[in-house]
Amino acid sequence: MQELDRLIRRHQNWSRLSAAFLYAVCVSVALNMFWEPGGVYASGITGAAQLIAAVVQRWFNFALPGGMKMSDIFPTGTWLFLLNVPLFILAWRKIGHRFTMFTFLAVVFSTIMLRLIHVPTLTTDPIICGIFGAVVNGFGTGFALRNNISTGGLDILGIVIRKRTGSSIGQVNIAFNVVIVILAGAMYSWPHALVSALSIFINGRIIDSLYTRQQRLQVMIVTAKPHEVINTIQSELRHGITIVHDVEGAFKHEEKTILFTVISRAEMYDLGSAVKKADKYAFVSMTEAVKIMGRFYEPQIR
Repeated sequence: MQELDRLIRRHQNWSRLSAAFLYAVCVSVALNMFWEPGGVYASGITGAAQLIAAVVQRWFNFALPGGMKMSDIFPTGTWLFLLNVPLFILAWRKIGHRFTMFTFLAVVFSTIMLRLIHVPTLTTDPIICGIFGAVVNGFGTGFALRNNISTGGLDILGIVIRKRTGSSIGQVNIAFNVVIVILAGAMYSWPHALVSALSIFINGRIIDSLYTRQQRLQVMIVTAKPHEVINTIQSELRHGITIVHDVEGAFKHEEKTILFTVISRAEMYDLGSAVKKADKYAFVSMTEAVKIMGRFYEPQIR
């Protein structure tokens, strides 16, 4: 049993390491090929790093001994790492050590890749750069989150707030990105600011399509085999179930039982397989849950 646990842990570690590396490649391509040539800003800490790097390059790009300039020492990748340092400390204390280590690796890989990956500029059109940059970065970020690692920045703050209060960081995230969009308009132009807002929106939608663990679904199951269905779901998904006895199907007037539970969207396929295994004739309906109050089992992030 210990050997099996060791193999599972090793597989998880390699998956997280691969996800961290893939994210680093994606964010480097998004920034170097699309966002920075098009004057488009990312969301969160990445966008803040772009803004600080742009300010340094425009107003504080002093020549240093040896011929180097400030922008050579402090490019976007360096600021991305520096801005994440206090968040690493917060994650280490409040979330988990393994989680923090892999998040640290994701940011370090990103800092290195932003310097190493030099891709040709295909276009400087802000709209094209904003859309394609958002798609590439959103894919990398969503894949990283699916593998239980953070890409740093506001992700860490969101997890800490959610663990302490149960609420999301949505308003803080929106306010932070509004500031970035306004400053993008001041740095470049207001059309660039609007494109940055569009890019931030697309980036978020791509992430949501890949990272479904935080999305909740309310499930209603109508079955003639409630005990089999309950045992299978609870053994495989570990969620509580509410039972409504003595209901009748209008088509054949058979006695049925209704089961209610709440799952994450990431568990949708597993629940469908579990129900089908227990009762292949069961009727299953899933709807999006707007708000959850009370206890909900969620695997701990470590």
